[in-house]
Amino acid sequence: MTTPRIAVILCGSGRGDGSEITEAVSTLVHLSKAGATYRCFALNSPQHHVINHATGQVEEGQTRNQMVEAARISRGEISDLATLNASDFDAVIFPGGFGAAKNLCTFALNGAECSVQPQVDRVVKAFHAAGKPIGLICIAPVIGARVLGRASGGPGVNVTVGKDTGVGQAIASWGSTPTEKCVTEVCIDGQHKVVSTPAYMFEAKPHEVFEGIGNLVTEVIGLCKR
Repeated sequence: MTTPRIAVILCGSGRGDGSEITEAVSTLVHLSKAGATYRCFALNSPQHHVINHATGQVEEGQTRNQMVEAARISRGEISDLATLNASDFDAVIFPGGFGAAKNLCTFALNGAECSVQPQVDRVVKAFHAAGKPIGLICIAPVIGARVLGRASGGPGVNVTVGKDTGVGQAIASWGSTPTEKCVTEVCIDGQHKVVSTPAYMFEAKPHEVFEGIGNLVTEVIGLCKR
C-alpha cells in the first residue's frame, strides 16, 4: 500500500469550545511518526460559543470561526470541511474536545436528542460507505454512533466513551453499542472499521492520552491496509 492519507477533522482550538489540543496534536504526531500523510479540515463557520479557558466562562458577544481557530493547531494547513472528498483519503479521524459535541454535533446541548452537522454527517457516511476506517477520540464517538446507529438507518457500531454510563446510554438508544475501555485502550469495530479511544473522557494524564491515541492511529492505519 502507498503512504496512508488521513483526514483529521478539527472544530476550533481549545477543549471548552473547540478541539482538545492535546488530543489533536497527539493525533498529528502519531500520524507523522507512522509515516502517514494527513490533511486537517474544519467547518468554515462560527463556533457554538467562545469559552474563556482561564475562567471556564462563556465570553458573551464574541464569535470565532472554527477553521480559523483550528489553523492554530495545524500550523495554518487546513481546508474547509465542505471540500473533503472521501475518495481522496484512506481514513478519517475526529479528535475530541467539547467542540466535537457543540460544533460538530449538538450532544453537549441536546443529549440523546442531538443532531449532527450536515457536512459532518456526510463525511462519516461517505467514509463508512467506502469501507474506509473512521477514528473517534474522547467524546467524538457519539458522532459515529449517532450517524451510523440503527435509529438513523445505519448498521449500529461499537464504540467506547470510557466508563461514562450517561453517554453510553445515549449511544445505546441510537442503536449502537457502548463498550468500556481504559484511557490507553481502543475499541475496534472491525466489521465497520470504526476505532475509538476514551482519551480525556477520563481525568487522565497527558502521556496516557498520547498512548491511547497512538494505539488508535496504529489500528486505523492497520485497517487501511485490509
